Amino acid sequence: MPVTPEDPGTGRIVIDLFTTLDGVAQAPGGPEEDPSGGFRFGGWQAPYPDDMAGRTVIAGIRELDALLLGRRTYDIFADYWPLHDDSEIGRILNAAPKYVASRDPWIPLAWNGSTRVGEDLAAEMRNLRERHREVHVIGSVDLAHTLVAEQLFDELRLWVYPVVLGEGKQVFPHGAAPSKLRLVGPPESGSEGAVLLRYAPAPGTPETGVMGAGD
Repeated sequence: MPVTPEDPGTGRIVIDLFTTLDGVAQAPGGPEEDPSGGFRFGGWQAPYPDDMAGRTVIAGIRELDALLLGRRTYDIFADYWPLHDDSEIGRILNAAPKYVASRDPWIPLAWNGSTRVGEDLAAEMRNLRERHREVHVIGSVDLAHTLVAEQLFDELRLWVYPVVLGEGKQVFPHGAAPSKLRLVGPPESGSEGAVLLRYAPAPGTPETGVMGAGD
């Protein structure tokens, strides 16, 4: 359940996603990140070294005290970040507890401080909120689909880039559960046209009406 003012001691689940204007969040970081489905545009974020995105991503990483990752993102991070402990981001991520959402009990967990979760995701999220102040889900678009559909998150941060791909895994794929969100801060824009949007779950399902009917 989302954090409420009546429950200030509960930690938060924050989802961080880079997305295109048409909602594609697949493989922003590199060609081999996630080529599933024949995706042709891996690394689409690289041509946009946006100052706002860089600043706000680092600020978010400084806030976290645990990571929650999908299996594919975990494998990429586990291969990369232990070799980059000389950077601020590397030191934070290497020191933080890591939780991997997977139903595979034999998943290799070579990265220091890693634990598998996934038997009961709703229960696992409650446990993570009790243990940690700020848990970040970075990338992991398949896991993000589940967390958003079941409203098992407290903030969804979308860095939206000025590019249209026309294919790939979307933040809200076709058939996503109808839901409402509320903006929790003003949008921020950067040097390369990226825009940061921050949302929290809102109760209920979308209503309909007729524009101007109350005039």
